[in-house]
Amino acid sequence: MAMPLTHRRFTVDEYHRMAETGILGENDRVELLDGEIVEMTPIGPGHAGCVDDLVRLFYRVAGEAVILGVQRPLAVGTHWEPQPDVAVLKPRPQGYRRVHPRPSDVVLLIEVADSSLEFDRAVKLPLYARAGIAEVWLVNLRATQIEVYCAPRDGAYTDRRVLGRDATLTVLGLPGITLPARDILG
Repeated sequence: MAMPLTHRRFTVDEYHRMAETGILGENDRVELLDGEIVEMTPIGPGHAGCVDDLVRLFYRVAGEAVILGVQRPLAVGTHWEPQPDVAVLKPRPQGYRRVHPRPSDVVLLIEVADSSLEFDRAVKLPLYARAGIAEVWLVNLRATQIEVYCAPRDGAYTDRRVLGRDATLTVLGLPGITLPARDILG
């Protein structure tokens, strides 16, 4: 008779200790999702270029009104520490040197997806909705579209819009800030 496998979820503290002791290295591309250490997909040039463009665009239109986190950890809970591609964060007097940003610090999260599209929709978007992140953009490089998710309720986003290259995006938490979709999609 086969012995049943036991599934053990790691906490954020255990995950950090693995890095401190060298079990996880600085170059390991992983994130903690629901207690599991998940390897992140490789970043291709289209994905990396889109992230670069997003950073450049946000600094141009928002300046010092925001802090931009690029693939930096987001402290969501005991078993969750995702690394969204871009986190548009509220500035803090003490910055984010001592703590990772929390959902209450987030103005907008952006995930850039090509090979990770289904995973981002099925795993990350519900996590962000449960955490109360007000707005998430999913830049769908395959379809050359931007999916905008807003109004989280009961672990899901109640408002979803799909925008093409000719659209203009407005950030809910930054009144007056608009970005042309074509500048994001390339």
